[in-house]
Amino acid sequence: MQRVLMIAFHFPPLAVSSGIQRTLRFAQHLPALGWEPLVLTASERAYERVSDDLLREIPAGLVIRRAWCLDASRHLALRGRYPAVLARPDRWISWALAAIPAGLDLVRRYRPTALWSTYPIATAHIVGRWLSLLSGLPWIADFRDPMAQDGYPPDAATWRAFKRIEERAVRAARASVFTSRSAAATYRRRYPASADRVTVIENGFDEQSFVGLAADGPPLVPGRRTLLHSGIVYPSERDPTQLFAALSALKRAGRAADLLVRFRAPAHDDLLWALARKYDVDDLIEIAAPLPYRQALDEMRRADGLLVLQAANCNEQIPAKVYEYLRAQRPLLGLTDPQGDTADLLRRCGVRYIAALEDAAAIEAILPRFMADLAGALPEPAAVDACSRQSRTRELAAVLERAVRADPGNA
Repeated sequence: MQRVLMIAFHFPPLAVSSGIQRTLRFAQHLPALGWEPLVLTASERAYERVSDDLLREIPAGLVIRRAWCLDASRHLALRGRYPAVLARPDRWISWALAAIPAGLDLVRRYRPTALWSTYPIATAHIVGRWLSLLSGLPWIADFRDPMAQDGYPPDAATWRAFKRIEERAVRAARASVFTSRSAAATYRRRYPASADRVTVIENGFDEQSFVGLAADGPPLVPGRRTLLHSGIVYPSERDPTQLFAALSALKRAGRAADLLVRFRAPAHDDLLWALARKYDVDDLIEIAAPLPYRQALDEMRRADGLLVLQAANCNEQIPAKVYEYLRAQRPLLGLTDPQGDTADLLRRCGVRYIAALEDAAAIEAILPRFMADLAGALPEPAAVDACSRQSRTRELAAVLERAVRADPGNA
């Protein structure tokens, strides 16, 4: 069995959104495909919030090295301020100081035949590149999101840092992996000399996580039809302003009396309450605290409908949560640009109710139709099955095999 060293900041017990699932599930499923994973991650002190709910899902015997790391905003700040250079390209750049020697030690001890690093966090690709340079091992650079984009990061110096990391990664990595088709196409155009090494492995859902969850349960809120958004509501990338405007119009027309929109763990509670007050829809909104992962999945299974928010400025990204939504097999409403990759995925899985997040009139028109047709708004099971983490891991194993075969050291 070959080994792969996986460099990932996001790993249990870090408590974050479903993005943490990518590395964890790859680590679970790779051994069945002939690859033994080793994980190089950050020390727990680097994490703002931790939870033990996923620790039991770490495979028994998995080698994990947690390298020292500080969060500049918490550990290096004086009166809430810290030099920007200590957080460039991200607040965890200190991780590289310990992760590179720790990674070299893992290479010496366990003799992996490939390296894999995943962004975000940008520092992971710094570690991956240096380990590849120092060890000579082929490197796979995994981009869960595009890096240097128009207007992002907004700080010019940080943008330049992202651009340097991105350029070095795409040019040096044996394969650059993206989670959406449009993102991969953009990077092929941006780096034509590396275009044949750019590929797509989408996110997915883990079937085992749904075992034992009831297909149906009691309503989330008796007497109300609950539309659930589970996860962070970013002020720009998932701006819900026009949704609130549409809810206000429906309320005034007497068409939203039994509707409740629940935001589970949105992170930006103040923004949502401010919008609710502005549009006079406080009675239609509920904001709920984070739940352990399995409980969050159970809540999805019991919601009357699931709500996707994704703005047009993220057309080349697909929220990882969407795959769990699809597997939950509940009616799904996509408020996202019909031309974007999120809408493309939803259509591929049979989701028919899609409207632009920036278009209040379109949301006002589609929301009542969706709520009246919940039985007809379910994803297609056969299309959803193709989105499993097992399927995605087979794709990763194939990328690893190609990288190793192309390595001159294996000629």
